Formats: sequence, structure tokens, C-alpha cells
Amino acid sequence: MDKSVKKVVLAYSGGLDTSVIITWLIENYGCEVIAFSADLGQGEELAPLKEKAIKTGASKIYIEDLREEFTRDFVFPMLRANAVYEGRYLLGTSIARPLIAKRQVEIAEIEGADAVSHGATGKGNDQVRFEMTCYALQPNIKVIAPWREWDMKSREDLMDYAEKHGIPVTATRSKPFSTDRNLLHISYEGGILEDPWMESTADMYTMAVPVEQAPDKATYVEVEYESGNPVAINGVRMTPAEILTEANRLAGENGVGRVDLVENRFVGMKSRGVYETPGGTLLHAAHRAVESITMDREVMHIRDSVMPKYAELVYYGFWYAPERVLLQRLVDDTQRNVTGLARVKLYKGNCDVVGRQSKCSLYHPEFATFGEEGVYNQQDAAGFIKLNALRMRISALLGEGCEWRGGKV
Repeated sequence: MDKSVKKVVLAYSGGLDTSVIITWLIENYGCEVIAFSADLGQGEELAPLKEKAIKTGASKIYIEDLREEFTRDFVFPMLRANAVYEGRYLLGTSIARPLIAKRQVEIAEIEGADAVSHGATGKGNDQVRFEMTCYALQPNIKVIAPWREWDMKSREDLMDYAEKHGIPVTATRSKPFSTDRNLLHISYEGGILEDPWMESTADMYTMAVPVEQAPDKATYVEVEYESGNPVAINGVRMTPAEILTEANRLAGENGVGRVDLVENRFVGMKSRGVYETPGGTLLHAAHRAVESITMDREVMHIRDSVMPKYAELVYYGFWYAPERVLLQRLVDDTQRNVTGLARVKLYKGNCDVVGRQSKCSLYHPEFATFGEEGVYNQQDAAGFIKLNALRMRISALLGEGCEWRGGKV
């Protein structure tokens, strides 16, 4: 261990891992520890963390409200890209890490700290996300990752350490699963979820009610967009964080946004998690609805073709990588005319778009109608079809012996 380290800024949540880490850093590095807690909309009072951190050994703690920056500069750009990892995960934990690490590095510079530290394990994605951001913003920063250094192997070991050192923690041996919450989502991992056959339990519902308890009457929500960003819900303009908060309330009350999945971690293993992303699910659906009538077909298809890569970059921790920045410029250029209103029906876990309108709409009923119209000559379609079929007609004429047509080569 590097005994030259005199001051460390720790990303501190007040949970089991980071509570233990404060004491462990002091014990093993003999350094001063400054705690940093970011309010990203965890839904809990962070003020008590000050007393807890100081009592555990920290010399100082920064507690900062980053909800607006989180939503405006991280969540909304990602939603403009319609980013979904492996078809289902709306990247709630992934997108929070670059902001936390960014501010952590800034505090390290303010405090003249020698290093930063985090509570991510050596098996997970978060270690990569934190450290990629740190190195992108401060190339020479030293990162201390206790899970990769100490001899503790499990959360049970951490609870033993906490008991031995008199560290107050809320984790219990009967409920050792790990949670992460912010304004976009809450995640549950570990514990019984490590068996992919086991169903999650009732204590894993926080932001969304169980579908069985959702109202028997549908809720209709109108979301207004300007240049790809939601600006109002049900006619009321709000700040980005207020919009996401209201979307969470409306969708959560109707049991929307809960997924149970097995995903592929960047480090190479599979992991099972349960996620609740009610507001994000609503805003994602509404955004695609407005895009459907305002975006050119080929532009949309090109943007959609890069979405999996964009989502992968966010998941892997490459938020500040040049390729993510490049893709963001492309995405944002496609959003210039994504302005309009989407009407969404929320009912017992379902989130269905039932209406969309826009002053920038490319949808014109006189072209699309199945009734009588005078702007489209249906006979023109014959030439269009023949020209598009030309290469296939040539293959058919010349390819009787081709293997792909069922013959012999």
C-alpha cells in the first residue's frame, strides 16, 4: 500500500461498503479521508450522513444536490439516444457513475487530495465506470479500490468487520442484497437474486407498486417535447429533475417500469438484477412517439443503428470517451425537429402510446389515407417495385444452380 497517500476523497453513500472503507483507509493507509455524497434523487435524507461519516472517521464530508445536473446533462442526453442495453436495461446505475466521479475528481483538486476511492467491487461494472471517468478527467489521479486490495471476500465479511470496529450499518445478514437508487431508477442485486430462478420478494418494490396493487382505472399522461427533451407533463412546464420526479410518480403508481433480467457485465460474467425505472420508461415511450411523426425515416434508422453502441458505451463506462461524444453530436443533430406532444396510457404495468401530435409532423393524412385522395398515383408503385426487385430478378434468372436458391453450386 502506498504510504505516500495522505488525503483521499471517498465516494460515500453511507451504506455497508463505504462505511467500512472509511475506517479501513485510515487503518491501512494512515490517511485523511474526505467523504463525498451526491444527492441524485435517492429519495432519502442525506443530512444524517454528515454525522455518520465524521463519527466513522472522515475529517470532512461534501453533500451536494446534483439532481438537476444529473437529469439535464446525463439522463436527458441518454434518453435522446433512446439508449437501452441488451434490449431492456435503461441504464439507471450506469449513467449516474460518470457524474459522481466527475465531481469527486473536482473535490480532490479543491482539497489537494492525493487519491480518490470508491466502494465498487472487483467483479462489477462500477469500478470501470468510476475509474474510466477519473482517468479521462484527471489522467494522473491515483485510485484506491479497497475491494481489490483487502482480504474480505463477501458482504458478510464486511458486516463482521463493521461489528468488530463498531461501525453502524443498516445491512442485515437476512437481507444482504445490494441496492442503488437515483432519480432515474433503483436496482437490486445479490442475495436471493443470485439464483436466476428465484422470484424477487415484496421488499424489492420501491419506486413502482406491484401490478396487482395498481389502480383499476387507466391514467393518461401528456408529455411535451422540445428538440428531443421533455419540457412539460400534462401542460405544466418543469425543470428536468421535476419532470423526471413527476414521471416517476405517475408511472410508479401504475406499476410501470419494472424489469427482471440477466445481463452481461463488461468484465465478462453474467449478472442478475431487478430494476425499477418508472419515469424513464414513460419518457422513453413518449419520446419515441414524438420521433415517429417528426423524424425522417432514414435519419431515424441510422440513429437507431448506433443506439446499441451508444448504450454499450454508457454501460461500460465510456461516457467521456471521444466516440460517445461523437455519437452524442450525431444523436442531437437528429433531435432538432423532435418537438411535439405524446399521449400515453398507463395501466397495470403497461405503458402504451395512444396519441401524438407536432407542428413539425411529417405525417400527412392526405398521403397515408386508405380513402380517396388525389396526391398519390398508385400506378407509380409498379415501377418503384420493379426497380427495387431488379437485382433479385437477375439473381433468379441466372441463379438456378445457386445453393441459396435450393439448387447445387
